Amino acid sequence: MTKFRRSICLLLAAWIVAALALAQAAPPAVQKVRFHQTQEKVRVVFDMTAVPDFNVTLEKDPLRLLIDMPAAAAKGALLKTALNDPFVAAVEIQDIGPGQVRLAINLNMMVGYKVFKLAKPARLVVDLFKNYDQKKEEQIRPGIKYTFWQRSQPSGPIQAHILLIDPRAGLALQPVLSNGAVAGLETLASMSAGAKAIAAVNGSYFALNGEIIGLLKINGEIVSSPNIARTAVGIFPDGRIAFDQVNWQGYVEFPGGRAELNGVNRSRGDDELILYTGYFGPSTGTNAYGAEYVLNQDGVVTAIGQGNTSIEDGCTVLSAHGVAAKELAGLKVGDKVTVSQSLGREWDAAVHALGAGPMLIKDGSIYLTTKTEEFGSDVAGGRAPRTAIGLTKDGQLLLVVVDGRHAASSGLTLLELALFMQELGAVDAMNLDGGGSSQMVIYDKVVNRPSDGRERKVADGLAIVPGSLAK
Repeated sequence: MTKFRRSICLLLAAWIVAALALAQAAPPAVQKVRFHQTQEKVRVVFDMTAVPDFNVTLEKDPLRLLIDMPAAAAKGALLKTALNDPFVAAVEIQDIGPGQVRLAINLNMMVGYKVFKLAKPARLVVDLFKNYDQKKEEQIRPGIKYTFWQRSQPSGPIQAHILLIDPRAGLALQPVLSNGAVAGLETLASMSAGAKAIAAVNGSYFALNGEIIGLLKINGEIVSSPNIARTAVGIFPDGRIAFDQVNWQGYVEFPGGRAELNGVNRSRGDDELILYTGYFGPSTGTNAYGAEYVLNQDGVVTAIGQGNTSIEDGCTVLSAHGVAAKELAGLKVGDKVTVSQSLGREWDAAVHALGAGPMLIKDGSIYLTTKTEEFGSDVAGGRAPRTAIGLTKDGQLLLVVVDGRHAASSGLTLLELALFMQELGAVDAMNLDGGGSSQMVIYDKVVNRPSDGRERKVADGLAIVPGSLAK
């Protein structure tokens, strides 16, 4: 009997050891999924045999929270459960390979989240917060801090990309121009790379052919002229950055007369006189119904044509049509022409300037100039992706892009953008081009989510480059 009992004990011990070994060999598995929904959050609980190490990723397109478990298995049939919740669409358990399980939470709107594990019994808990305010900060290099800020608000979630730049850290703000010319467009990442920039955001409004709608001044030369006084940012020789509504005027003087300029480096209209410089492109692109005068660097007429005149190095072209052509009809080769342009006494001294608008903040107060700057609904209407630039009280520079037109970020109105810039500490700020053009690049990589679903080609941008703001 003793031998029999001993045999039973040995068999029982062997069975326990085998069972334990089998249990240890079996990968952790999801057994059940439970939900708890309130007005503030959704809690998803995964009951498991054990909770292994896991990786959490918030995927933006499609919008979902992914929890990958490299050493786990799905138990039984793959599971997909739909939730009747405005923020959370469904939960899936996916077997993505041998010994790999993915827990996918499909989202209707952006949420905050916290993922943690509990023991006895083993559970993986995911809290999805409908009201959230989360920031991730990164020091790009001394003097530049990048913040990714996502938060909920009554009008919908927003995702903002914020650069805070200290000008005293050997950094300069300068415009970058697509392909080095007005004609044509280029991606911001490509422009940034060409300028060896640390970071950049999109800049002016523009036409599909690349013509800039508004003011652009680079290294003291006017590249594009505004039709009306709109807000611009200027960088001055002492390193000062300023914002103001800037107007432009220009004229030419020649033997026996004077004529008003209508613009710089843009398409010539009826009865207009346009100045084309080397920044425009290889030729004026005009039709044959005008008169064009090639000026050398001394302002002497070297050739006269009708349309699509080549713009040689060091030369400019005056292109006249209709009434303007009659005013210049007496010009001949060898005549001296003086071209004068002005942005006003203060802004004539600016090294660089880039216009867009409207103004958002002036001297610490909300100061929207939408109507006075004659912006229509394409800029002023509704919520949209936005780009802005501002200055803080202590002289630091803010470059901000707010995503929009997708579930993770609903965008901002101009007033909401002004309030947001004020919240960031801006005492002066202006709006830049927005919509699908809103982009931020850091070390040649787009860090925001353009609403076109891809990087849009634009006309120009504002870049942060190593160097002094003073010129």
